[in-house]
Amino acid sequence: MADRLNGYRILIMETREEAQFSRLLAEQGADVVQCPMFTIHDSPDSAPIEAWIRRFIDAPFDDLVLMTGEGLRRLMKVARRINVDGDFIAALGKARKFARGPKPGRALREIGLEPQVTTEKPTSEGIAEMLSRVDLTGHRLGLQLYPDKDHGRLIGAITAQGAEVDTVLPYVYDAQAAETNIITAIDEMANGRIDAIALTSSGQARRLFEVAQAHDCEARLREGLERTPIASVGPVVSEELKAHGLRTDISPANEAYFMKPLISAMAAELGKTAPRSAAHR
Repeated sequence: MADRLNGYRILIMETREEAQFSRLLAEQGADVVQCPMFTIHDSPDSAPIEAWIRRFIDAPFDDLVLMTGEGLRRLMKVARRINVDGDFIAALGKARKFARGPKPGRALREIGLEPQVTTEKPTSEGIAEMLSRVDLTGHRLGLQLYPDKDHGRLIGAITAQGAEVDTVLPYVYDAQAAETNIITAIDEMANGRIDAIALTSSGQARRLFEVAQAHDCEARLREGLERTPIASVGPVVSEELKAHGLRTDISPANEAYFMKPLISAMAAELGKTAPRSAAHR
């Protein structure tokens, strides 16, 4: 099964699990071109995060909603720094844990825990829909947020069900740091030096267009995407592409919206032709 993508240059924009995605592609022989959408930093003010962790330990929440695996890993980093990681893991074990897709579940398993429920739709709307089927009356619910997203509707939907929501934002984005790399990636696609772009979140497609519009190169981006096969991890990403007038060329079958099925779909589709990027290197 190895080397199915040997010779293919694959552009990825994954940020939170860049290393894992790169490794999985490299195991198939791909030449991975990494272009994270942004740089992730710890929150500049750790005091609210430390206080949230201590509240969780002192009186474990009834429920915990994890929006990202990165969020839990950053929380654990703070807990270790203030020497309460063991107590924090014990408190986490007492809460009913909801995961927005598979990534928070993987982060939980890293510390020996499991999510009780994983949403079928890895979106804020999917979380709200899942929680609407659960009795939250009188519950204290911890909600791990992530940057650059208006979570007001989600918080409102949860409080409307009678829960007290306690939020934490454990990291921030530095989008400017990645813009130069994104412009370079756009040029690489337009020049035919990329065999496929693999998108694993709708935000990646939006970010491409935000940067292209800010640098007056949207036409160049569309030129590149027209000649580069677009691989989408699932329908949420494909809908975002459609909103920009783009098509999805490759996607996993059977509702397996994860990295490994995406890579398998890419190998099956790209393997029908020789790598085109080689002629432009």
